[in-house]
Order: sequence, then C-alpha cells, then structure tokens
Amino acid sequence: MEPTDSNLRAWEDAHRKLRRGGGRRGLPKPVRERLPDLDGRHVLHLTCGAGRETAALIGLGALVTGVDSSEETVRAARKRLPDAALVAADVQALPVELRRGRFDLVYSSWGTLALVSSLPAWAAGISAALRKSGVLLAYDEHPVAESLIGAGLQLERLEELPDPNRWGRREIRVPGDLVVVARKP
Repeated sequence: MEPTDSNLRAWEDAHRKLRRGGGRRGLPKPVRERLPDLDGRHVLHLTCGAGRETAALIGLGALVTGVDSSEETVRAARKRLPDAALVAADVQALPVELRRGRFDLVYSSWGTLALVSSLPAWAAGISAALRKSGVLLAYDEHPVAESLIGAGLQLERLEELPDPNRWGRREIRVPGDLVVVARKP
C-alpha cells in the first residue's frame, strides 16, 4: 500500500522540522540525555526500522547510515529519508563496507538485542565499524529480564554487581556479576 499525498506531505513537514534542530524529540529520553554533539559526525544506526529515530539523528546534524534486517522496512524508509544511507543487513553480520572503522557513534536502538543470537559477533561488528575513540550507545530492554518474562517467570529482582575478581579485566563501573530472582507463578 502506497502512502497518500497527504501522508507524504505530513511526513515531509515533520522531517523538515526535525532537520531544523528538533531532532532530539524523536529519540527516547535516556538516549537524548546521553548523546554527544552529532553535528557532522558519522553515525551508524542499528535496527533503524522505518527511520523515525534516524530522522531525529539527521536533525541533529549527523551523517547517518541506518541498518535494518527487513528489506521491506528499508525500502519504505528510503522513500522518506533521502539524506540517509539505508542498508538491509543483519546487525550481527554487518557488511564489510560498514566494518571499516569510520563511524563516530554506533546507536543500537531498542529491540536490537532481541535479534542478536551471538553477542560476540554483534560486538565485533560494532567494534569494526567504530573509528578510534568511537562510541557505542545501546538502548534496549535488559535481555535477562526479557528472557525470564518470556518463559513465564515473574521477575522479582535483578542486580548487576561489580566483578569481585576483576584482576584488571574491567573498569569498576562495568558489571561483572549478576543476581536474578524470579518466581514461577
């Protein structure tokens, strides 16, 4: 189904406003609060979907490349986002042209981790995409909570703790251990 002329006009009007600096509104508040200045920066947006958050990133002056696993979604987003490069690809098997260390920021949208079956492959792709000093900003549902709730358990407590046996492997702020309490109703 093709969009109507009035839908296209409304979409273009909304994105014209985004390009004038209102881009932060299209991003979740926890992301908005943590974004660095993106003006002129190269951003790789994982799980870009129909492009709402991609448009917001463009509105902040970023040069955005969006990736989504759905070819149909990417085709629809391409019609609406002429300023973004959009690629249909698996987020845990990024194409070689995206793995060349040229992105200042990789933004992984909500829902991405549910698609990831290999965390090491996903992380390796992100690392290969980022330039030196590049940043990953991932915003998502906690995968442990999602897995337990999906199995019919009620989550009572989830704590991330510093690794007591760090031995220099991680910064103290990075959790090393996990405590989960869940109950079968």
